[in-house]
Amino acid sequence: MERIVEVVPEAGLHARPASKLVKTVNRFDADVSVGRAADGDDGSVRADSMLAVTGLNVGHGESVRIVADGPDAEAALDAIEDLLTSPVEDSTGEERTEGDPT
Repeated sequence: MERIVEVVPEAGLHARPASKLVKTVNRFDADVSVGRAADGDDGSVRADSMLAVTGLNVGHGESVRIVADGPDAEAALDAIEDLLTSPVEDSTGEERTEGDPT
């Protein structure tokens, strides 16, 4: 199974969003890979590796291709899509949007 998703968090797949992605992936019984949509299979990396995910250097507004295989593949894709299409919450639990310095 696969999906193409636009990355909404302002930081792209760096720091907190990448950490949340890896933690989300590790909750499911599925092999998940992620990469730039335009790169196809050639640019995909394991989504359970923080180093691999941040190494993609995917920025805000870029499209990524997420591929999952295994018993929880659909649930994993749903959770990852929800994560990547939502703004990042700050440490107070409030959503931060583009241009919001807090």
